[in-house]
Amino acid sequence: MASDDEGNRPEPPDYKVYRSRRRFSPPDLDSLREKLRREPAEKAPKKAPGEKPKEAKPEREGGRPWLKWIGFALLGWLLLSLLAFAVSATIQKSKLTDMGDTLDSNPLMAVFPQNILVLGTDIRDTEFGSAEQAETEECVDAAASGEATLNCAQGARADSIMVLRAGGGAFEKLSIPRDVLAAIPGFGNDKINAAYRFGGAPLMVETVEQLLGIELNHVAIVDFAGFRDLIDSLGGIDIELDKPVCNEISGGTFKIDFDAGEVHLNGEKALALARTRESSCSVINDLDRTRFQQQIIQGMKDRLTDPLRIPINFLKGPLIGWNAPKAFVSDMGALAMPQFVFAAAIGGSSDTEVLKPENVAANPLFVPVENCIDAVRKLTGDPPENNPVCSPS
Repeated sequence: MASDDEGNRPEPPDYKVYRSRRRFSPPDLDSLREKLRREPAEKAPKKAPGEKPKEAKPEREGGRPWLKWIGFALLGWLLLSLLAFAVSATIQKSKLTDMGDTLDSNPLMAVFPQNILVLGTDIRDTEFGSAEQAETEECVDAAASGEATLNCAQGARADSIMVLRAGGGAFEKLSIPRDVLAAIPGFGNDKINAAYRFGGAPLMVETVEQLLGIELNHVAIVDFAGFRDLIDSLGGIDIELDKPVCNEISGGTFKIDFDAGEVHLNGEKALALARTRESSCSVINDLDRTRFQQQIIQGMKDRLTDPLRIPINFLKGPLIGWNAPKAFVSDMGALAMPQFVFAAAIGGSSDTEVLKPENVAANPLFVPVENCIDAVRKLTGDPPENNPVCSPS
C-alpha cells in the first residue's frame, strides 16, 4: 500500500460491496425420517447382553367387533319374538265375536289394574272329546269365538270362569264355580255357566259384572289346542297337589293318575286336570277343580319368570311368542296382550281364591251377598263398585 510523502495514512483501495441474498434449500426428508427412527431407539432402556427384543403387540382396531355382532343377533332374536307375539295376538283378537259396549278397558294395563274374565267352555271336538260328546265344527268354532250356541245340539256352557286382576303390580285370581246360581240378564235365574249358551261371551260379561258388582275390562276364551301347545313350549309346568287325583276325561280320551305332592304337567295333562271335578282315588268337587285351574295359571307364570329358565325361554322366544297369544281368543291385541304378560310377570303370587257358596253340596250353589263382597275385596282391595246381586234369593 503506497503512502504519500507527507506521512499521511494511505487511502483504502477502492472495492465493491455486495449484499448477499438468503437462499432456501428444500428440506432433506430422508435425514428427518432417519432422525425420527433413531430417537425412540436412543431413548429406550438398554437391554442386557443376550436379551431378546420384545415383539411389539399389534394394536387392535375397533375393540372387539364380535361382541357387537352378538349384540345385534340377540336384539334381532328378541325383536323376532316380539313380532311373533304381536302377529299372533292380532290374529286371536280377530276371532272374537263382537262384544258391543260390554267392555270398558284402559289401554295402560301395565300401570292401571284391569279385570279380565277368563272363560273355558265345555264344548269339544273329536280331538278333545269322545265321539258322543263331539259337536259339529260350526258349533265348536262359534263357541271358541264367544258366540251363543243355542242352535247347537248340546250347546256350550262356561266350564271354567275366572276373574284375573292384573296390572299396576297386581296379579290376583278369583274363580267362580260353574254351578253358582246367578241372575242372567234376559233369561232369569239359572246356573251361571248357562249364560254362555244363551248369549256367548257378551252375556257372560254382563252376568259376572252383575253377580260381583264390578266392571270387567277384558275377556279371554281359552283355546284348548293353543293352551296345550303353550304349556308344551314352556317344557311343562309344576304344581303342588294336596291330595291324589285320578280320573278319566271325555270317555277315557284323557287319563290322569297323580299322587299328592309336586306334579309335572305337560299340556295334555294340564288340560285334563283343569277339567277334573271328580276323582276315583280321593274326594274332590267343583271347588277343587277351580283351584286346579288357578294352580295351572300360576304354574305357567312361574315357568315364564323362573330365573333359571330365562336363557331357555329366550332361546325359545319366537316359539313362545307365537304360542302364548294362541292360548286365548281375546280382545287384548298387540297392544294390551304384552302388557298383560308383563303385569303377570311382575305381579306377586297370590293365594287361590274361590267364590264360596253357602253349601258346597247344594245344586245349584247359593252364594250370599256378603261372600261376594268379601271376594271382591280380596280381588281388588276395595269394596264392589256397584251393589252385587250375587245369587238371587
